[in-house]
Amino acid sequence: MNPEHLQAAKDIAMRSIVLLKNDKLLPLKQRGRIAVIGPLADNQRDIIGNWSAAGDYQKAVSLYQALKDKVGDKAQVAYAQGAYITDDTAMLKKLLNYRALQPADTLNPMRLQEEAVTLARNADIVVMALGEAQGMSGEAASRTDLNIPQNQRELLAAILSTGKRVVLVLMNGRPLTLEWEDANVPAILETWFLGTQAGPAIADVLFGDYNPAGKLTMSFPRNVGQVPIYYNNKNTGRPLDLNNKYTTKYLDVPNTPLYPFGYGLSYTTFSYGPLQVGSAQLTGTGTLNVSVTVTNTGNYDGEEVVQLYARDLVGSVTRPVKELIAFKKILLKKGASETVQFQLKAADLAFYHSDLKKRPEAGEYQLFVGGNSRDVQEGRFKLVL
Repeated sequence: MNPEHLQAAKDIAMRSIVLLKNDKLLPLKQRGRIAVIGPLADNQRDIIGNWSAAGDYQKAVSLYQALKDKVGDKAQVAYAQGAYITDDTAMLKKLLNYRALQPADTLNPMRLQEEAVTLARNADIVVMALGEAQGMSGEAASRTDLNIPQNQRELLAAILSTGKRVVLVLMNGRPLTLEWEDANVPAILETWFLGTQAGPAIADVLFGDYNPAGKLTMSFPRNVGQVPIYYNNKNTGRPLDLNNKYTTKYLDVPNTPLYPFGYGLSYTTFSYGPLQVGSAQLTGTGTLNVSVTVTNTGNYDGEEVVQLYARDLVGSVTRPVKELIAFKKILLKKGASETVQFQLKAADLAFYHSDLKKRPEAGEYQLFVGGNSRDVQEGRFKLVL
């Protein structure tokens, strides 16, 4: 717990945060009355996660404590628990068996919610810390319902009904289904279980001392009926065609995830120029230059992760519709541009064949480049071996 290690833990935590939504609310200003609400807001044990081994949660800094430390006397920061992690008694029993340290029921749930609503009404901004207990993910800890626990969703709805501006800070160990939250909450931060310096890291992001640049390493489904859902799936025999009933699609939701693989916003914005492919052909011993110009079009300096994907259109074994093959993280000052270059070789396109040997295969390929797996520019080339 020496200062150097704590700073490293905080840096890693800040870089792991993913901004999922921001309707002109973040970053916050250090002024006025800030209400901090939720069962994970003043919580030390859960923020270090399930895989914390010998970690000492008593030395972790909660979000509430970090926000108070951050603003000092510049703003008023007040806290209300609002709800327990869950009101599912069977779930609580399992969590207690595995030392999830659910607090004792000293107040009834309605009183907790009423206190939180009263606090929110008197606040200028509300920061809500909701999600999972550490024992709800990890080894042998699957859930069939990927919503935020129902009692926490009811708390969120009650706070939103006050008309106050709300920032939802998620703490969880897996993708959650967040369609309702995405439609109703103006700002959402995915913070996972960030460890002992979770509070200070989240506080720095909330107030803009660090501009979030994290990207999702998994797709977030719209509902559990889409699971399994992942960006590098194999092609179906009847690919999606919205004008043809008899193709692979759902009746009630789009095929796409709510938040795709590689997704993550920033307090600034980035624009991508056309994908430039240096040649129409790549040989087995050659290099294909691939480039794109990225421009910071917003009002903040920021980092962007430029992602390069490929698709082998015809393979001797079935190939994914898209595969991440390279990425680069760049820092751009506001208004600045940079041309990001990738040097693609045949080995980057290798895959395991039916004989379990890894090698590239000649043929036509698509290339995609963008800030996530969905929003991309496209190009093509042929691999000749």
